[in-house]
Amino acid sequence: MVIQVKNSVETPSVGEAVLFPFDSTAIRFTAGLRLQLVPGKSATRKNPIVVQRGEPGEPDDAVLRYYGTVIRIGEELRMWYQARGSMDPPGGLRRLCYAVSADGVSWKKPELGLVEYNGTTRNNIVDILGGRCDLAASPVLYDPVDPDPGRRFKMNFESELYDARFAVAYSPDGLRWTESPNNPVGPWLEPAGLIKFNGCYYVNGQGGSSHYGAHRMLVTFASNDFEHWTQSSAVGFRRDSIPPRRMLAPWNTDEEVHLGAGLWDRGNVIVGVYGMWHGHPTSDRNRVTVDLGLVVSNDALEYREPIPDFRLIPAFEEPDVLASQGPALMQGQGMHNIGDQTMHWYGSWRDEGVRLATWTRDRLGYFEVFRAGQLDWARLYSDGLLNVWDEVEPHAITCPIHVDGSEVHIYANVDGLSENSRLTVELLDAGFRPLPGYSGGDCIPIKAPGLRVPVMWADRAKLRGIDEAFRVRVSFGGIRPEDARLYALYISQD
Repeated sequence: MVIQVKNSVETPSVGEAVLFPFDSTAIRFTAGLRLQLVPGKSATRKNPIVVQRGEPGEPDDAVLRYYGTVIRIGEELRMWYQARGSMDPPGGLRRLCYAVSADGVSWKKPELGLVEYNGTTRNNIVDILGGRCDLAASPVLYDPVDPDPGRRFKMNFESELYDARFAVAYSPDGLRWTESPNNPVGPWLEPAGLIKFNGCYYVNGQGGSSHYGAHRMLVTFASNDFEHWTQSSAVGFRRDSIPPRRMLAPWNTDEEVHLGAGLWDRGNVIVGVYGMWHGHPTSDRNRVTVDLGLVVSNDALEYREPIPDFRLIPAFEEPDVLASQGPALMQGQGMHNIGDQTMHWYGSWRDEGVRLATWTRDRLGYFEVFRAGQLDWARLYSDGLLNVWDEVEPHAITCPIHVDGSEVHIYANVDGLSENSRLTVELLDAGFRPLPGYSGGDCIPIKAPGLRVPVMWADRAKLRGIDEAFRVRVSFGGIRPEDARLYALYISQD
């Protein structure tokens, strides 16, 4: 009898794999390199808000809070967000509204003609629960391979209608929604990220009432059909104090995870943006601050921070922070590459409007060369030891990769390269030995920056006939290797 405990990460086969430096399962070994992450920039220099509150009398003229999703379908970006109008009673229920864009910056609110508000249906209200959706959070998933056309769009939402237990709904177009007759389908959850990964549906969010601890954490529920969900959840990421650390009993005083994480599925890796909740000793919610941080997963269940507490989108840099309140941001479900940019849409907990942070395409983090002498503690040792340390050529080695003999290209997302700063790429077998024809000596060094620079060897521009697993080694060289930055490797069939 052979017993197998399948507790390793199993990722799906993809047409293109992206290997980010901040994904430690993709790039396993490094020498002389350090990881740096890159904070997002506002859509414009002075104002990150790209979707404003509506004109007086429109359904989003009082409250426009994101809590939503951005999905790209073809060349169009579609957004679902929550809103309340001034014609509603104070504290009235929030509706789900809709907007579209071609570039992610300029958004239009189409007249859907589905739900009446203020005496007209000429508005952008989505038809769910009669237009008065009472949603606290409502990530949307586009599932084009579902054989039922009426289920191509799926939503997981929290509603006071079900005492905050999570529920699901389906739609053929994302505009006209039908609730599941089995709602609610799960226990309490404030959902943030919704994904279909390796054939299974996962929803994560702020929850954890059935887990040991006192405060907000990221938990995930799973389903094979979107209708029947686990009633137990997996704790994927937490920042709160548990014994032997002293548990801080009052709410809003600890370091926590707010609203789970909005997810970006890159095939072999999931990139998440989570709410980095900073409590205040007084437990006053008005003094709590929330930045947005970065987490990574390879199974949609367990998440990790590449650099703990790194502020991917810092709240204090928002242009409209009120002196009387701590700045607090809310991530959404929506991160995409648009042209030469990576975009993430988010909101403010205490202010209105949907905001946009941008990066140069896929440049969320990079490897760069460091020397031992740059470390304060290392200076305590002798110069001889430091010299021995720095004798190792700076390089990185990936996890094993299978392409089953297919012809594939390798591309690099790199910057800072020149005649004085170059990268060399070689392939290694499972025993870390160079593959003939793909060694460092065969590689044509990369000496120019670019978002997708092809890797070439002396007599070949692609990988052919490699049936065995291989690793990729990237070496930093030249008289100024510290200038080079490696943002990503792509293994692609194109």
